[in-house]
Amino acid sequence: METIFNVYTDGACANNQAPGGQLGGWGCVFVDGPAYSGADPSTTNNRMEMTAVIEALKHTPPGSAVRIFSDSAYVINAFVQNWFRGWERRGWKNAKGQPVENQDLWRVMRALADERDVTWTKVKGHSGVIHNEMADRLAVEAMDKLRGKS
Repeated sequence: METIFNVYTDGACANNQAPGGQLGGWGCVFVDGPAYSGADPSTTNNRMEMTAVIEALKHTPPGSAVRIFSDSAYVINAFVQNWFRGWERRGWKNAKGQPVENQDLWRVMRALADERDVTWTKVKGHSGVIHNEMADRLAVEAMDKLRGKS
């Protein structure tokens, strides 16, 4: 029987609406498994959402089946709607002809995902989904620790 890794991921930022340079954290929770988290002193919410997925995938073996659950439409839609096809066709430019934001993380995440059988599932954030709430809490705790609150 094939093992399927079910992982909930989340990112947090001190000020979601502000441009870069904010304190941020990420968390990933493996259902029936470990959890991981970390923080960055100068980042954006999207980068933390992406980092959570990257770290989750890094903790699964290549070739494995992975279900990523995220409340980030940015992350989920990039894979479900295959935004990469257009980005690559345009030389990693978006539809407006500007460089794709967070290209460094997109490339890493896509390479990791391509080595695994990943299913992408969008969950509603802050709605009581227990493992998503746990991932959020880990992200916030990581930020607090970096800030020196814990």
